[in-house]
Amino acid sequence: MYTRKKEFLFMRREDVRNIAIIAHVDHGKTTLVDELLKQSGVFRANQEVAERVMDSNDLERERGITILSKNTAVFYKDTKINIIDTPGHADFGGEVERVLKMVNGVILLVDAFEGAMPQTKFVLRKALELSLPVVVCVNKIDRPEARPDEVVDEVLELLMDLDASDAQLDCPFLYASAKAGYAVKDLSDEPKDMTPLFETILDYIPAPEGDETAGTQVLISTIDYNEYVGRIGVGKVDNGTIKVNQECIMVNHHNPDTQQKVKISKLYEFDGLNKVDVQEATVGSIVAISGIADLHIGDTLCSPDHVEAIPFQKISEPTIAMHFIVNDSPLAGQEGKYVTSRHLRDRLFRELNTDVSLRVEETDATEAFKVSGRGELHLSVLIENMRREGYEFAVSKAEVLYHTDERGRKLEPIELAYVDVPEEFAGTVIQKLSLRKGELQGMSLASGGYTRLEFSIPSRGLIGYRGEFLTDTKGNGILNTIFDGYAPYKGDIQYRKQGSLIAFEAGESVTYGLFSAQERGTLFIGPGEKVYSGMIIGQSAKPEDIELNVCKTKHLTNTRSSSADEALKLTPPKVLSLEQALEFIDTDELLEVTPESLRIRKKILDPTLRKRSKINKK
Repeated sequence: MYTRKKEFLFMRREDVRNIAIIAHVDHGKTTLVDELLKQSGVFRANQEVAERVMDSNDLERERGITILSKNTAVFYKDTKINIIDTPGHADFGGEVERVLKMVNGVILLVDAFEGAMPQTKFVLRKALELSLPVVVCVNKIDRPEARPDEVVDEVLELLMDLDASDAQLDCPFLYASAKAGYAVKDLSDEPKDMTPLFETILDYIPAPEGDETAGTQVLISTIDYNEYVGRIGVGKVDNGTIKVNQECIMVNHHNPDTQQKVKISKLYEFDGLNKVDVQEATVGSIVAISGIADLHIGDTLCSPDHVEAIPFQKISEPTIAMHFIVNDSPLAGQEGKYVTSRHLRDRLFRELNTDVSLRVEETDATEAFKVSGRGELHLSVLIENMRREGYEFAVSKAEVLYHTDERGRKLEPIELAYVDVPEEFAGTVIQKLSLRKGELQGMSLASGGYTRLEFSIPSRGLIGYRGEFLTDTKGNGILNTIFDGYAPYKGDIQYRKQGSLIAFEAGESVTYGLFSAQERGTLFIGPGEKVYSGMIIGQSAKPEDIELNVCKTKHLTNTRSSSADEALKLTPPKVLSLEQALEFIDTDELLEVTPESLRIRKKILDPTLRKRSKINKK
C-alpha cells in the first residue's frame, strides 16, 4: 500500500511485521518463541526440537537465561513476522535498548503470578519512549497460583506510571501458556493454539513504512560474528532498497564527519532459525550484511547520493570493572591452552565485536587489562565463556566506576533493588542492606505471604551480596536490581567480616592437615588438591587472615600407624561456583580461572611481603 507523505512516496509493507518480545527474566520469552516457530510450520512434523531452541549457546541453556538478542522469522497467512527474542537481565539491557530500533511494536510478556517486575519496567520504558505499540501477553496462566486479573491491573498501572499515550494504554491483552502452546483473548475462551496471538500481531502491530524510491538507509542495530565471514551487521531497511555488490557510504549519527565507502558483499534475510541468501531487500525487511570489516552498532549504510545517518541512542555506560590478568601463580600454565598476555588481549578485544556494553582498556602493566561491564553477571558470563574456550587467567574483585560532577564531587552508580522475601526474613534483609548503604524506599505486602522491599542502594553495596542474601532467606528470597543513575558517594562499606584461611606452603593437601584447619573456619578444598603458599583454602571464622599448613602429615612412630588418619572425619568442603568466588574475593585477592579449576589467592603470595604491604598501607 502506498500513501503520500510530504513529497515522498511512502510504502507500507503489509506483508511484513517486525516485533520484539520483551519481559523480565524467566517470564517465558524464549519458550513463547519456540511455540510460534512450531505452530507456524518452521519445523517438520516429525522433527525433534530442543527446548528453548533460541537459547543457542551452552551457557544460555545451563542458566536458563537469554544473554544475546536473537532474530528469527515466521510466516502466518502470507505475512512474514520478524521476531526478536531479547534478554531479560538488567546486565544485558544494552542488547534490548538497541534492537527496539528495528521493530514496529513489542509483545510485553508478564508472568501471571509474579506480575510486573523491575526489568519489565525498564524494557517497557524504552519501548514507550520510542512510541512503539504494545501487545500485553499474560503468560503462565496455568500456574496453580496464577492471578491474571490482578496482573492486568498492575500492567495498566505501570503503563500509566510510565506516561504511556492513550493509544498505548488502549493495548490488547492476551492470556497464554507458552509451555502448553496456547493463547486466548479472554479467560473464558477455550484454549487451542497460538492463533489469537498471531491474529493480534497482524491487527495491532503496524506494518513497516518507508520510501522505496529514496536512497538506501539501513541502521545497524546488532552485530553478529562468524570466524569465516567476520562481522555481520543486522538491521532494518528504513528507506530505499539494498542490493548485493552495492556501493554504500557508512556514517554514524554520533560521529557525522567520518564517512567510509563500503561494498555489500553478502545479504541475508531470516527464515525460521536460518539466514537465507537474498540478492536485494526493500523497506521494512530485517537483513544481515557481511563483508564490512569495521561495521559497528549505530552505523547507517546509505546511498552515496543521499548520505544521512539515522539517530541512534548511545549505549548505556558500564558501571563496574575488574582487571583480567595473566596468571602468574605457581600452578600457572598447567591446565589452560591460552595463557599469554597476547592470547588474553586478542580474546578480550574480539569480544568487543559483539558486546557493545563492554569496554576493554590496556593498563600500565602489559599483563593486565581493565574490563568494564554492566554488572557482575555480565562479566561472569564472559569469564565462563573464556574458561570453556581454554583460557587461563586471573581476575580481581569487581569495583564500581565513579564519575565526578561539575563541582568535583565523587558520584557513584546507584541501583534500585526490589526484594521479595517471606515476612520472617524481611528484618534481616533490611538490616544487611542498610549496612551496605541501602535506603528503604518502600515496603508492601506481595502475594503468597511475601513482603516486597524497595531499596535505593549503591552498586558497590550489592557486590558480593547475592550469596549472603540466599543464605539469609534460606533460598526463598528473590532479588532484582536495575540501574538508576549516579548520585553522590555514600561513604565506605565493609564488604567481608571474616578473613581468609591461607595455605602456608606448597604441596598437596592431606586429611591430617585439613582436619586441624577445619576448626578455624569453612574449607574450600578437600584432600589431594594442589595448593601453594598464598592460596586461599577457606574462610576464617575470625575477622583476620590465618595461615595454615594443610600439607602437614602426622609423624609416624612405632606406636601409631598411618592408618589412624582414616579415622579423622572431614566436613565436606564448600565448593564455590564462579559467581560465589567472584563475590567472596576481597580487594587484596585474585581469582585464578582455568578450564579445570577456580582457585582464590592473595595478590601478594609471599607472606613477608604481604605483611610489609599491609603495614605500608596503614
